[in-house]
Amino acid sequence: MTLSISVAQDGDVEHAELISGWYLESSKERGTGIAVRTPEYLTTRIRNGNSVIAKDGDTPVGFCYIEVFQDKQYVSNSGLIIHKTYRGKGLSRKIKTFTFNLAREKFPDAKIFGITTSEIVMRLNSELGYLPVPLYRLTQDLVFWNGCSSCKNYHILTENERKMCLCTGMLYQQKATPPSETANTETDESKE
Repeated sequence: MTLSISVAQDGDVEHAELISGWYLESSKERGTGIAVRTPEYLTTRIRNGNSVIAKDGDTPVGFCYIEVFQDKQYVSNSGLIIHKTYRGKGLSRKIKTFTFNLAREKFPDAKIFGITTSEIVMRLNSELGYLPVPLYRLTQDLVFWNGCSSCKNYHILTENERKMCLCTGMLYQQKATPPSETANTETDESKE
């Protein structure tokens, strides 16, 4: 296995149909609702330079992307998907971390958020410093919320005026500098 993770390039557009199929398959498997991403939708995200792709050699095995809302005030890390034969190998964490760092680099002042029903994604987000928040604390941009329209639970979201759904909203909270980096590391014993 020769895994690589990088920002997707124009040449990766050829994989959009394959990756789109992964979302559809995952939606059917999970049954909890997942927004379907068309090849055209993914092509746009690849071409705008905000997508991350994982490959085993030349074969795509994972994907995630960044979306920008409200004049760069909010950025979502969305669509984390791993080909089913590569799940359970730590690839989700690597892609999620790469995507998170790309978002921090490109949009340092934006609030980073995501919504998910996936326990794995919730755990990964928590490790990165996200906290669960009510949906009203996320972007109010209708473009983002309309992206949920292909999810089978969209009616729950709209019936509740985008304040409640089955997804958990998660918002990145700036982590404090670890005490070991700022505190005096000498102990009483070392001063003797």
